[in-house]
Amino acid sequence: MQEKINKVIWIIVLLLILSFIGLFIYNKNKKEEYTAKFFYMDTYIYVKLYDINKETADKYIKEIENIYKKYHELTDRYNAYDNVKNIYYIKNNDSEEEYIKIDKELYDIIEYGTYYYEKTNGLVDISMGNIIDVWKKYRDNKNGIPTKEELEKANNIVKIELKNGTIKNNHPNIDLGSISKGYTTKIVGEYLKKNNINKFLINAGGNVLVGDKKQNKEYTIGIEDPNNKNDIFKIVKGDNIAVVTSGGYERYYEYEGKKYHHIINPKTLYPSNNMKSVTVITSDSALGDILSTYLFLLDIDEGKEYINNLDNVEAIWYTNDNKEIKSNGFDKYEYKTK
Repeated sequence: MQEKINKVIWIIVLLLILSFIGLFIYNKNKKEEYTAKFFYMDTYIYVKLYDINKETADKYIKEIENIYKKYHELTDRYNAYDNVKNIYYIKNNDSEEEYIKIDKELYDIIEYGTYYYEKTNGLVDISMGNIIDVWKKYRDNKNGIPTKEELEKANNIVKIELKNGTIKNNHPNIDLGSISKGYTTKIVGEYLKKNNINKFLINAGGNVLVGDKKQNKEYTIGIEDPNNKNDIFKIVKGDNIAVVTSGGYERYYEYEGKKYHHIINPKTLYPSNNMKSVTVITSDSALGDILSTYLFLLDIDEGKEYINNLDNVEAIWYTNDNKEIKSNGFDKYEYKTK
């Protein structure tokens, strides 16, 4: 009798062990949603990966952070990394070579920026470091604005010349702030897709990129109200799209009752005030960053005509008198509650 009881006990124990093993394997491979947050490029970056197990999510979240960290360090003009700052401040002083070799990733993003300088009629200009520095000084001190003479004196733009992985050693003062977030987010999206991580959402400070549908549903993305950063004025929907906003309401200072933001028009050398914000929807977050800056610097009517002549790009403008203006095909992305 006792032997029979012992046998039953062992069977129960074995079943419990197998249950625990099964539960462990299930939890390890259970596909859920995983999130992460990091701070690079002067903004918080939020990442969500969907339909993925924890071990895989941890691996790719770590790699995503490594990519943002790398490009943050490459494009940071104000800290002593081996980066874009050295082109102007260090390497050109240490070398007598006509051209100096730079990091491939840095070369590629500078090349990207110079390409779109021509495409945007010089309005997206990554060689404006001298002008950016003047405005930053006043913004940090929150006291006064630069004079026209001060800005014109600083406006000694040096042409960026690239050649086979090198840059001309002629002291260009490069600022990649207008393209770095979108460009890096594109790199991250391509990295995830390459590794079959297809369902994701990345929000890099107004630069949102989403992948394939999750649970067969499109993503909904809120566009921030430039009058109230705690509210949204429009919700858009879609998958495999980038939603990128440029506006003067995030980084600015006030002087004598007027706001001066960080998006400077290379033609006037002053902040552009054509609108409060503009949001671009496209499949390419790097292009979205370029276009949102370009449109912010254009007159709205001119920008609308420009967008309406592009394929697979839409935009919405938030005017200075709090009205919405949409490109011709924007409505297909607009999420409407029933």
